Amino acid sequence: MVHTPGDGPQQQLDDQAEILDLDAEVLAEHLAAIVAELPFTASPRQIVDLGCGTGAGTFALLDRFPDAEITAVDSSVVHLQRLQEKACARGGEARLRTVLADLDDPVWPDLGTPDLVWASASMHHLAQPDRALRAVRDLLAPRGLLAVVELAGFPRFLPDDAPEERPGLEGRCHAASDRRHAEHVPHRGADWGPRLVAAGFAIEVERVLALAVEAFRRPAVGAYALSSLRRLRGSVADALPIEDLVALDGLLDVEGPRSILRRADLAVRTERTVWAARGANRA
Repeated sequence: MVHTPGDGPQQQLDDQAEILDLDAEVLAEHLAAIVAELPFTASPRQIVDLGCGTGAGTFALLDRFPDAEITAVDSSVVHLQRLQEKACARGGEARLRTVLADLDDPVWPDLGTPDLVWASASMHHLAQPDRALRAVRDLLAPRGLLAVVELAGFPRFLPDDAPEERPGLEGRCHAASDRRHAEHVPHRGADWGPRLVAAGFAIEVERVLALAVEAFRRPAVGAYALSSLRRLRGSVADALPIEDLVALDGLLDVEGPRSILRRADLAVRTERTVWAARGANRA
């Protein structure tokens, strides 16, 4: 039986939190590598994680910089509660402060003077990202670093010629989702380099990472694919031809013969771009 996410706000937050947790689990090694390669000569002591979600970046940063304290900022109480619970389970709550805030507000709460501001998959959600970038520049300590990590788009789980009965199904689902989100999330997939420069930053690192994790290497890939494609189905079902919808439901039917969990070619494939920048002309 195919399950699709509920439409209620609480259910949507729970579904999103589940996907964030699975993304963190599946791509943990890649995320740790991104954090490890940030251009520091001395480890940061004060870190702010903007749009922290359920804590993927927060915990990667806590692990990489054991002497640092982190302020995790998000607009979702659900996400912050989940992050706090995980921190307590890991014994890291003493180094963590959570702040509930909307980063589109013109006035931010006191976030200190961090040596590092981390913004992973959060800037594209903002209505006023350029204002937020200027706020970060003013917030950072001298020689402080801003790290922006953004996704090129929705992750892919199947080859382009799959499934056999409807080749290219995933691409068509993504195209429908992109059209639907173009008005509401216009900054997704943006080139943040020019915007960082316009906000007063000097870019030190800019690189694109192609990430791929096969299901046989990470058991959570299957759960990640199911959760993500269920959420995708909920947003594009009325934009798909009936043949595509039937094929998608076949992939999502975990008990059916065409279940995505039965596919040997199941993998997570995604691209992330990393920018690391410091405030220009700041001593």
